Amino acid sequence: MIQFHTQDLKFSLKNKTLLKTWISSTIKKKKRGEGQLNFVFCSDAFLLSMNKQYLNHDTYTDILTFDYSKENKSGAISGDIYISIERVIENAGKFSKTVEDELHRVMIHGTLHLLGYKDKSKTEKAEMTKQEDVCLKELGKLKKE
Repeated sequence: MIQFHTQDLKFSLKNKTLLKTWISSTIKKKKRGEGQLNFVFCSDAFLLSMNKQYLNHDTYTDILTFDYSKENKSGAISGDIYISIERVIENAGKFSKTVEDELHRVMIHGTLHLLGYKDKSKTEKAEMTKQEDVCLKELGKLKKE
């Protein structure tokens, strides 16, 4: 089950049903099951405090993904994906994208982490970006239907 939450800011996600369908479809295409996925939209300050507390990183980030899939004996993916809306807005401006496009990229990025994709090395990062692009094309097709 995919759920969307906000933590310490006012934010309204558009096209929730479409996004749930897209994320579920991505998970199925990767031959995995869907467990509990929580997307939590929050502020920079909130995500920075989590980054310090859980990863000992004193830096702003756009996303933190907590993977609980190992606890799910069925093999389904489960996790909490925290997304800083402030970072998404800033990054959209840096990369000349709409906020919505950047948000969708970050959302699927977190989902791909739960599916086992990494982004630490140059090779892993290239594969992650490739997978994001494939998934975003699928979202574009769903929007046209």
